[in-house]
Amino acid sequence: MEVILKEDVINLGHRGDVVKVAEGYGRNYLLPKKLAMQATAANKTVIEQMKASALRRSAREKGEAEQLVAQLDAVALVFERKVGENEHLFGSVTSADIAQQLEAKGFNIERRKITLEEPLKSVGEFLVPVKLHREVTAHIKVTVKGEEAAA
Repeated sequence: MEVILKEDVINLGHRGDVVKVAEGYGRNYLLPKKLAMQATAANKTVIEQMKASALRRSAREKGEAEQLVAQLDAVALVFERKVGENEHLFGSVTSADIAQQLEAKGFNIERRKITLEEPLKSVGEFLVPVKLHREVTAHIKVTVKGEEAAA
């Protein structure tokens, strides 16, 4: 089945691409979620118009993302967690924790855009990548400190 992607789909393609997918994947996932439309002759002409507007939108989003990178470079987040032996955290710092603290500082960034390979489970300083756009990635400085035990 050939479909035209309306949105970027990870491991499949970008907005406006014509791709071949399995019948079930297209019919049961891509089409109902409005991520794609069937590749007919009429839809292909419509998609050419959509591609032009998508290029303009992508350029605008990239510009906004680059401005946000400049603002995020100055941001440093600090988390305090209880630590055990060898400075190993009892909990961890996840992308949801980072997104929540960024929102408290006035940045509305989705948790899914924060690309932590695995949660931070040790004390130290980390550079956490945030994928704001397909071509733009910011790096946020995250410091994890050990919480002082009450005497």
